[in-house]
Amino acid sequence: MPGDRPKPPVHVVAAVLRDARGRILLARRTAGRDLAGAWEFPGGKVEPGETPFQALERELHEELGIRIQAAEPLVSVPQAYPGKRIVLDVYEVPSFTGTARGLEKQALAWAPPEKLASYPMPPADRPVVAALTAPARYLISPEPESAASFLLRLDKALANGVRRVQLRAKAMPAKALAELAMDARTRCHAAGAELLVNGEVAVAAELGIGVHLTSKQLMGLAERPLPAGQLVAASCHDADELAQAERLGLDFAVLGPVRATESHPGAATLGWEGFSRLREGVSLPIYALGGMRPQDVATARRHGGQGVAGIRAFWPK
Repeated sequence: MPGDRPKPPVHVVAAVLRDARGRILLARRTAGRDLAGAWEFPGGKVEPGETPFQALERELHEELGIRIQAAEPLVSVPQAYPGKRIVLDVYEVPSFTGTARGLEKQALAWAPPEKLASYPMPPADRPVVAALTAPARYLISPEPESAASFLLRLDKALANGVRRVQLRAKAMPAKALAELAMDARTRCHAAGAELLVNGEVAVAAELGIGVHLTSKQLMGLAERPLPAGQLVAASCHDADELAQAERLGLDFAVLGPVRATESHPGAATLGWEGFSRLREGVSLPIYALGGMRPQDVATARRHGGQGVAGIRAFWPK
C-alpha cells in the first residue's frame, strides 16, 4: 500500500572457516531452498533476541557440529533479491573444535582461496570472495609529473603494501604512456601487485594488464573489452552505471563520491548510507571513492565495500 515502509532486511550471518592447509569451507544449498545447488559460506539467520555471534555459534553447531570461541568481522554485504533484502554479516573464525560435517545433508567442500570464484554462489557471496582474495586498497595515481618521479613513488607505494594500482595519466602522450605502463607493470609484477591503466584499452590489451574504464566508456560498451584474466574495472556514480558494469562482467567497480573532496568541494556526495543502498543492487565488488583514507577500509567493509580507493591519501609524498 502507498506509504508502507519497506520491510527491514533479513539479518544473516556466515563464517569463514579454514583448515590446516588454508582451505575455506563451503556448504551447498539443499533442494527446496532459494538458490538450491549454489555454494555458500556456512551460517544462517539471526533469530530475535540473538546477537550475531550467538547466531553464528548456534548455526555452525546445528549445521556442522562444531564449536567456535571467537569471530572477527570481515565484511557486511547488503543484497537485494527478488522479493526480499538481506544483510549478510561475514566473520573470520580463527579456530573451532570438532570436525565439520553436513548434519543437514548438505554437501561440503574445502576450497583453496584461489578456487573460490569458480564455485557458483548466491550474489551476496561474491563480494565476500573478493574480500578474502583481492586487495582492500586501490591506489589511483595522480597525473605523472615525470616518468622517473612516478616510478619512484610507485616503488614506495608497493613497499608500503599496495597491491592494486591504477595508472591515471590523461595528459601524457600515447607513446610515453605505453612506456611508463611497461615500466610500472615490471615493478608491480615483481611486488605481486595488479596494474590497471585508466581508459586505454589498447595499451592494456598490448601489455596484458588491466583497464579502468571511465563511466562514459562503460556506458558506451556492449561487451567486456578484455578477456577474463585481464582485470576490467569502471568508475560508477549511480545504479545504472553499476548495473551496466555487472552486465558486462566487470571484475570490480569504484563508486563515489562518498565524501566531499578537495578537488570537488561542492559536488553531491553519497554518504555511507547512499553507498550501501547502491551496493545492494549488484553483486560486484565495489571500492568506495571520495575523501577516503587507508584507515577507512573497516568502515567501507561495514557498508558492503571491497575497500577504499583514492589518490591523495594513498600516493606517497
